[in-house]
Amino acid sequence: MDLPKDPMMLFSLINMKLRDFYPSLDALCEDMHVNKTDILVPLEKAGFEYNPELNKFM
Repeated sequence: MDLPKDPMMLFSLINMKLRDFYPSLDALCEDMHVNKTDILVPLEKAGFEYNPELNKFM
């Protein structure tokens, strides 16, 4: 899957997928065949951090 380049669009897409379809970021990455780093790096640069207990970026 091609991920959005815009960090706000990526933030929105990933949180929606985590909320509606996946129990964890690892499960999302495995199922969507996405490298976890390709999500973490741009979102961390934009100021977001993954909270595994809440299963979302904040």
